[in-house]
Amino acid sequence: MARNTRDYEEDARRKKKSSRRKRQRRKVIFLIVLVFLALIFSAVAFTWSKYGKMGRIPIKDKDVKINELPKETKKVLEGYENIALFGLDNRSTGNFESGNSDTIIVVSINKDSGEIKMASVYRDTYLDIGENNFKKANAAYANGGPKQAIEMLNKNLDLDITDYVSVDFSSLVDAIDLLGGIELDITSEEVSHLNNYIVETNEVTGHNSGPVSAGEGVHVDGVQATSYARIRYVGLDYQRTERQRTVITKMFEKAKQCDLFTLNSLLDKLLPQISTSLSPTELLGLAGNAGKYHMGENTGFPFDKESHDVGSLGDMVIPLDLQNNVIQLHHFLYNNESYEPSDTVKNLSATIHSNTGY
Repeated sequence: MARNTRDYEEDARRKKKSSRRKRQRRKVIFLIVLVFLALIFSAVAFTWSKYGKMGRIPIKDKDVKINELPKETKKVLEGYENIALFGLDNRSTGNFESGNSDTIIVVSINKDSGEIKMASVYRDTYLDIGENNFKKANAAYANGGPKQAIEMLNKNLDLDITDYVSVDFSSLVDAIDLLGGIELDITSEEVSHLNNYIVETNEVTGHNSGPVSAGEGVHVDGVQATSYARIRYVGLDYQRTERQRTVITKMFEKAKQCDLFTLNSLLDKLLPQISTSLSPTELLGLAGNAGKYHMGENTGFPFDKESHDVGSLGDMVIPLDLQNNVIQLHHFLYNNESYEPSDTVKNLSATIHSNTGY
């Protein structure tokens, strides 16, 4: 039977509607990416009203300090969107202007391929947090908010970050519950500490989650997954950050399978618990490529390290040595085999060696 003009018009409307939904979903996936990669990446059918739900600490790009970098390094970095992600343990006070950033993650998004890589900076890493003030890396946020924390990363790691996303750890609970939970591999060594953390996380968030058992592919809710990400008595902070990146990756994978309604509900709940310097224009610009975003490898920094007391500062993670670690970081995040550390990084490396003996 021959098709009439009305049939073709109806097909065209369906295709247009389907295409619009796909574009909307890509934007949703993108903002979910942002929140989850802050210890919760987000993505949304972005609207101005939703943007207004987020906290915002504006940071002008020109005001952010960046090392004098070789032209070759600048050119490589231009091919990536670099964002600093901070997880705060402020017990949901809504204060994103200060507090120790117990989670520090450099997120690198390859503009061409859409690959997302993550590098956790161990919170106790001995670095210059500003004006030759060497302390634990997480003190930079407490001293000067997200701007100083960004500049700490740029100065010590030869990066060009100008934007951040911050969340409080309790946001993770809501996100995972709205996603329907995730699956984790839990060892017998981890499980007792995990169950202890569940008690504390329940008290802080007002939830009532029960204990879990060790095993592979264990289904966990928000409290249980957040408690897993907080364990630091098995593998110290090194494995703790690895657990955080595992939870983020699992959430990202789960979010990509969710329907638009669930994703929008997720963002309505989470955005008030998030702070960022990204403008609506910047968010929409990033969202344009959201369809090709996918998770790549992740790592911890520094690669080569020593844990040792440094005077009155106590136990620190000391890079061995800083410039070699930064070289490895640029190889990992940017595949930059020809990267040469700046004079700033070389001088910091020498100072850390002089101050610590390592």
